Amino acid sequence: MIHTGIVGSFHGFRFISCYIREKEKGEEMKMKRWKTLCAMLGVMLLVCGCQSAEAPAQDESDALLGRGYLVVGVDDTFAPMGFRDENNELTGYDIELARAVGEKLGVEMRFQTIDWSMKETELNAGNIDLIWNGYSITESRRQQVAFSEPYLQNRQLIITLADSDIRTRSDLAGRVVAVQKESSALEAVMADEALSASLQGGAPVEFDTNIDCFMDLEAGRSDAIVVDEVLARYVMSQRGIEQYNVLDEDFGSEEYGIGMRKSDQLLQQRINEAMEQCEQDGTVAALQAKWFGE
Repeated sequence: MIHTGIVGSFHGFRFISCYIREKEKGEEMKMKRWKTLCAMLGVMLLVCGCQSAEAPAQDESDALLGRGYLVVGVDDTFAPMGFRDENNELTGYDIELARAVGEKLGVEMRFQTIDWSMKETELNAGNIDLIWNGYSITESRRQQVAFSEPYLQNRQLIITLADSDIRTRSDLAGRVVAVQKESSALEAVMADEALSASLQGGAPVEFDTNIDCFMDLEAGRSDAIVVDEVLARYVMSQRGIEQYNVLDEDFGSEEYGIGMRKSDQLLQQRINEAMEQCEQDGTVAALQAKWFGE
């Protein structure tokens, strides 16, 4: 009886030992398989992440043109390019030209007023499809958007009141100079580091719109403003050109273009073609005569 009990105990111990070893092996195999799976998932995520980071944004041009309209971001105070008339309707050179281009493309141009300082953000977020409102081509902007071919020349004028003693750029030292926020005028002034540092406050004063700049100048708070010539000539003619003086020196020439997302290459091509058609059929000449005269 004792022998049988010992043998039975021995076999029972062996059974339990084998069970434990097999279970440990099973757990070890599970762990190995789990580690292998995790490693594979890690590699897949890394590859996908790299591909996502390197893959160019998809060209949505076909979808944009296919839906039948494009959303154009504008500053509705930028006369005569895009502004509101006495009936609060959008009008201006760029507004009419955009509509003419839309006809060539077979799409409607829907205009959306935006905060001009946020124009590139609005574009790349997909809230608008084009920036088209006296949009100057600059190197810093080329980093963020794709431009159409240039379609209009412009300069950044320095304007004072008629009785000002400011006659040259160097006379701006120690004075208050106003510009529009996130404008090419601001870029032009800041590019002359020595001059911008010499201004009162060490930099230009920034306003939301160019009209605000004119109002600040007329109120005597700013000594000079730097604004687009296209806008400045129009505004001065409306407000009384005799009260202003335009300096012979300026902050350089530039060109206007239409901004769009870098990924929309087909749209860029189609707009350039439509603009060329408007040039050839006399649309551009007629609009320039209407809005700029000589």
